[in-house]
Amino acid sequence: MSFPPGCRSRFSAALPLLFLLALSFAVAATADGSSQDDGPNLPSCNNPFKLVKVKIWVDGVEGEDLAGLTASFGALLPEEANKSPKLPAVFSNPLNGCSNSSSKLSGSVALSTRGDCDFITKANVAQSGAAAALLVINDKEELYKMVCSENDTSLNISIPVVMIPKSAGDAVNKSMADKHVELLLYAPTRPVVDYSVIFLWAMAVGTIVTASLWQEFGSSEHIDERYNELSKESSNAGSGSDDDKEILDISAKGAVVFVITASTFLVLLYFFMSSWFVWLLIVLFCIGGVQGMHNCIMTPIVRKCRNCPQKKLNLPLFGEVTIVSLVVAIFCLIFAVVWAVNRRASYSWVGQNILGICLMITVLQLARLPNIKVATVLLCCAFVYDIFWVFLSPLIFHQSVMIAVARGDNSGGESIPMLLRVPRVFDPWGGYDMIGFGDILFPGLLVAFAFRYDKENKKHLANGYFLWLIIGYGFGLFFTYLGLYLMNGHGQPALLYLVPCTLGVSVILGLVRGELKKLWNYSPDSSSMTNPSGEA
Repeated sequence: MSFPPGCRSRFSAALPLLFLLALSFAVAATADGSSQDDGPNLPSCNNPFKLVKVKIWVDGVEGEDLAGLTASFGALLPEEANKSPKLPAVFSNPLNGCSNSSSKLSGSVALSTRGDCDFITKANVAQSGAAAALLVINDKEELYKMVCSENDTSLNISIPVVMIPKSAGDAVNKSMADKHVELLLYAPTRPVVDYSVIFLWAMAVGTIVTASLWQEFGSSEHIDERYNELSKESSNAGSGSDDDKEILDISAKGAVVFVITASTFLVLLYFFMSSWFVWLLIVLFCIGGVQGMHNCIMTPIVRKCRNCPQKKLNLPLFGEVTIVSLVVAIFCLIFAVVWAVNRRASYSWVGQNILGICLMITVLQLARLPNIKVATVLLCCAFVYDIFWVFLSPLIFHQSVMIAVARGDNSGGESIPMLLRVPRVFDPWGGYDMIGFGDILFPGLLVAFAFRYDKENKKHLANGYFLWLIIGYGFGLFFTYLGLYLMNGHGQPALLYLVPCTLGVSVILGLVRGELKKLWNYSPDSSSMTNPSGEA
């Protein structure tokens, strides 16, 4: 039983994906969509900004909930829906809400558009018309933080003021055409920690552990046996070795070029993001996912049935493949197509995670770090890349490029698939906690190196490096989500925490044990492992 058509084809297909995977470096969770500073902290203008649920009924039929953001002034909204009244919705006239409305606002939720006057003026006009609440429709999709100016020292706004995005305003406007629309506003409290974070943490750590142990699990024996068979059958044994045993050894130069290329792709995505561009990434993700899933299914089958009778077919382009391998490949292809068709369904995260984990396990078998020197170059470049595109890029592009790309701005509702995501089960706002493939793959390369180094130097768990790097990676993810909490959900560069907790741990341990020089200049060519046949 054999893999069609060998490691070289898997290597060639996965190499372009290494560049695309870097696009998911930074974002462990996207920002809450709000912008602007919090403004002056005045006694009558110091309300916390809270996300608001806007429930809507059209002629008595409940519609899809809308989202909004409270202002730093005005009355606070209840946290539970049953404590808030259902009120009719009325558009101000004039629509900007800057002067007394000719529409009857009494006892209703007044709606006005953003612009032409400040938010305080709009709130005073709505309140003077006896409105029960004010909804301000933004002219963009983001939720702008409505704050006071330093001169607004004696405010008397006693109604809640909420901003909703442009799309939500359009939906309300469309619903109000010759129909009776009612709204209910409340601001549910979000849990400090959702259990999805724990599940996501376990998936990320488990993926790295599994990928590091995968060759031990079954690949090496099968590859060695397959190589021996080819050596007997072929007049050129060296060629057979290259085909079935090709591994990409990352070089220091390749690491720098990789990060520069990733930055170029990221900027292109930022400026030219569209649904067709995301669809291209989805197709590439499916190709890599099918290949990775096939590898992950076939490895245990090959190990279990190594001496079983094999029925083979000779297929164009693929050469000689076993029937089992072909059936598994067809199953993986169908799985990927079904996921792509249903990628917007509530359950699609399961298929995306399965394809993604299989892809990452395979990539970590194809690419490896030869020593700590190359690991330092790669992870330090990734560290700077992550911080720059999340925290420093707003100084040039006026918004975080990484978060804008991760949010899928201008993508027609499509999202980049190169991340693991888990739904927030206990969050009234729903949504997903997520982590980019880059935040697993790049520390994973170092952890996989540590496992190989420990094995080749006959180190045990306690005096080796593998266990301590796994623990460091786990703590790095914990610090990432702690940073998300302390930063009120704003997107975080995960490698800011993961690089010190993995690379830093390996360097410190090497110094303490007097092995840093050996780790720094270590060469897999001198080990008992398979020699690499490729370098990047």
